[in-house]
Amino acid sequence: MRGIHPAVLEDRGLDAALSGLVARCPTPVQLQMQLPDRPASEVELAAYFFVGECLTNVAKHAGAESARVIVDGDRAGTRVTVWDDGRGGAVETAGGGLDGLRTRVGTLDGTVAVTSPVGGPTTVSAWFPAARGAQGTAHGTRGMI
Repeated sequence: MRGIHPAVLEDRGLDAALSGLVARCPTPVQLQMQLPDRPASEVELAAYFFVGECLTNVAKHAGAESARVIVDGDRAGTRVTVWDDGRGGAVETAGGGLDGLRTRVGTLDGTVAVTSPVGGPTTVSAWFPAARGAQGTAHGTRGMI
């Protein structure tokens, strides 16, 4: 994550940055943002890469017809959930993509939960505890993109 910072994330925030990721995903994705305040920049960056990796996995491996990204939280922290209606059966292996997500999220004292029964659906969630103050604005809900 260090040294890579999408300009849209800094300029327009997590909502705009995730909208771009969602728009590029070959699987139809619904994005829902419900945050009382803008998360700290390090949380935004980690959330952006978390969603990017999850959507890459959806497109490559899930065989999904649709997916959903939900970002919500409160003053205690930010939760990012990526759900897909694909085949499930995601397996965490040392050094694999899910392991990398745990490591990235863990650098901010966050946690990752994965539920992926064979036959689906798959849900991957990250929780980022609040960091050094919030930055700003509330966000609404977007439809299918």
